[in-house]
Order: sequence, then structure tokens, then C-alpha cells
Amino acid sequence: MTDLSRKTALVTGSVQGIGLAIAEALAGAGARIAVHGLAGDAQINEVCTHLTQVGAPQAEFFPGDLRNPEEIGDLMRAVSYWGGADILVNNAGIQHTAPLTKMPAETWDSILAVNLSAAFHTMQAALPEMVRRGYGRVINISSVHGLVASKYKAPYVAAKHGLVGLSKVAALEHAAKGDRAKGGVTVNCICPGWTNTAIIEPQIADRLDAFDGDRDAVIADLLKEKQPSLRGSDPSEIGALALWLCSPMAHNLTGAAIPIDGGWTAQ
Repeated sequence: MTDLSRKTALVTGSVQGIGLAIAEALAGAGARIAVHGLAGDAQINEVCTHLTQVGAPQAEFFPGDLRNPEEIGDLMRAVSYWGGADILVNNAGIQHTAPLTKMPAETWDSILAVNLSAAFHTMQAALPEMVRRGYGRVINISSVHGLVASKYKAPYVAAKHGLVGLSKVAALEHAAKGDRAKGGVTVNCICPGWTNTAIIEPQIADRLDAFDGDRDAVIADLLKEKQPSLRGSDPSEIGALALWLCSPMAHNLTGAAIPIDGGWTAQ
């Protein structure tokens, strides 16, 4: 099993969904977790308490609006003072569906800022310290939409494609850093397909009337369109892959964009 004791992980968007599942997996391996996301005090306290219960020696919340580079800088400095991120998971993301010609400009700007530019800023801050320590893991949560496109998701698809490209550049620049014994410094993307999280709720809601309010039928219809396995992923499955990528064994897996999509991108 991967031992992450004495490691610190910053997981953006870790108060729910895929981010929380990744934080749980890393906490279970002994990592200290820097929690981040949009939540009230009660939810923040619940998440931090839960992560310590599943194995984190410490879990604390760090605020920061990822649309704002200055706040990202404050976030990364606060985590640095806390000990610095050995593991950086850029998971936070937003989405809005609309035809390209009707997509609000401010929505484009917000999605690109949170889903792409924020990862640039966090990696720029975190990677030098990873290099100094000889070990570092950056895991950027992209999407199948970082590999293929879909209609009505112009900013999301653009940002996720950009995130895959950005990750490859960072991986190449850091491929020879660190050493095998410590695990080196790697940068990878995970590209989930349909996953049971809140981000797909608007698409489910859009189709409920057509299926007489039958939520399961809507989900089956969405899966049938894209995902050959006809099965959605559970966030814990994404967490398990993220944990493995943090192992020293994964020292030579860098610059990859790994789909968990039931065959979606194999078509």
C-alpha cells in the first residue's frame, strides 16, 4: 500500500464529489490534507473531521477564490507556511452548458479561470518546492472533454483540453527532477467520463421532463449516448487512481492523460 505519512496534499474543490473522494484516499494513506472549496463552516468542519477519522493526521481548510490570481497566491503561501504541498490535486471545476453563440462572455472567463488558469498558478507555486524535496505529485483532474469534444460546452472543453496540454509541458520540464528512490516529480491528468457527482445535475435536470421525472432513466440515456460500459464511475474510483499515482512506483508515469470513461474515448 502507498504510504503518504509525512506528506501534505492540497486538493482543490475537496469539500464534495471527486475532490473529497481523492482527499479521502490520500488521508487513508496517512497524508495531511489541505482542504479547499466552496462551503459553509458546518460543512468545512464536517469534512475536516471526517478526513481525520479516515486517517489524515491533520486536515485544515484553506480558502481562496480560484478566479482570482491574488487569492490563489494567498492560498499557496498559506499552504507553504503549513509545510508545503508534496501532492497538488487541481480538482476544482465549474461548467455551464449553452451553444457557443449564446455562451455569456463572463461565463467563458470564469470557466477558463477556474478550470485552467488556476492550475497554472498553483503549479507555478508548488513545483519548485517539490523539486527541492525530490518528490512531488501534481494530479490535474481534467475530463474526457480534455480529449474529445461535446456540443454546448465550449469553455469547458477548451479549458480541459488546455489543462491536458499544460500538464504535458509541466511533466516534460520536471521529468528528470528528483530521483527514483524518492519518487521523482510527476505531472498527470485524470480524465473522468460520467461520474456520479453534482456537476452532472444540471444535465440531468434538463432531461427530467422528457422522462416523466424518472432520474434513473435520464442517467441511463446520458450514459447510452457516450459511455459504452453503460456504467457511471463512483468518485472513490478516481480517488484510488490518484492514490496510486502518488506512489514512488509511479515515478515513470508522467505527462499522461488517463481516461476513466467506460470506453468513451476509445470510440
